[in-house]
Amino acid sequence: MILVFVEHKNCVLNKTSLEAITAAQSIGKDLGLNVAAVLPCDKDCALAQEIAGYAIEKVIVAKNEKLGIYTPDAYADAFEQVIKATNPQYVVMSHTYQVRDFAPKVATRFGREVVGDCIRYRAEGGKLVLSRRIFLGKLDADVTVGGDSPYFVTFQSGAFRGDAAEKGSASVETIDVAVGEVRMTAEEPFQEAKASVDLTKSEVIVAIGRGIKSQENIAVAQALADVLGADLAASRPICDSEWLPIDRQIGSSGQTVAPKLYIALGISGAIQHIVGMKNAGTIVAINKDSEAPIFDIADYGIVGDLFEAVPVLIEEIKKAKA
Repeated sequence: MILVFVEHKNCVLNKTSLEAITAAQSIGKDLGLNVAAVLPCDKDCALAQEIAGYAIEKVIVAKNEKLGIYTPDAYADAFEQVIKATNPQYVVMSHTYQVRDFAPKVATRFGREVVGDCIRYRAEGGKLVLSRRIFLGKLDADVTVGGDSPYFVTFQSGAFRGDAAEKGSASVETIDVAVGEVRMTAEEPFQEAKASVDLTKSEVIVAIGRGIKSQENIAVAQALADVLGADLAASRPICDSEWLPIDRQIGSSGQTVAPKLYIALGISGAIQHIVGMKNAGTIVAINKDSEAPIFDIADYGIVGDLFEAVPVLIEEIKKAKA
């Protein structure tokens, strides 16, 4: 069996968990394993029925009054008991901050390690070979795990598409789990600034780099974003210059995104930026420099002045919509 962790907040799904379900479904087909999802909660969570609409065997609600608010102690206790009850071969999770917090704690209890932030896998001899990016994405490392199961794996956001998760019908099972001492007292939830944007949920992104030249020229990119119904994003130099807020930054020190369409304007393609957007469905790059690294990963490229190309692009999009 493959056990998938479903992350949520007050029964509101973290969409990256659908990516984990997609990954688990794919692995299950390759290795001939069933898939079950586990959802920690303090009540009979309505989200369980939503997850039961996917092609998995069952949804397990790990129930305890201490699981209403996330703490690593409570989640580790709950997850440990579910793993012992189901005896999975693989435990699959998305590489979120929450997972990074509690998953190593759970794995240690089983004498195992977590193979984290994987970008893909392949099945060989009934086991997985997992690929991870190292040295800021300059190299890919293939990793295998030995010893007895369970094997703990997390996949990078965007490695799989959440909208590719197969629909189906699963049963829902509730397990009352015991939770020991919780050493953490939760404070008020962090409130993001009103202007903040979660680019991980964007389907279309227009991103700008140094080639935009000045803050006043951002209006050109914004016009393209508006006509596409896209979100505006940037490489690090733009945010460092405070031309756009830090929540718009994409890259190793910003957000990791996987939109259906990513348009890079005046972005050269430094590795720190590429690791944050390489999993986009379609990448379009506009840059004066024909040797810019961004063209190595772009599906479509325009070698030219973005201030000439973008207005033409906007007009053609408007004509296509008319």
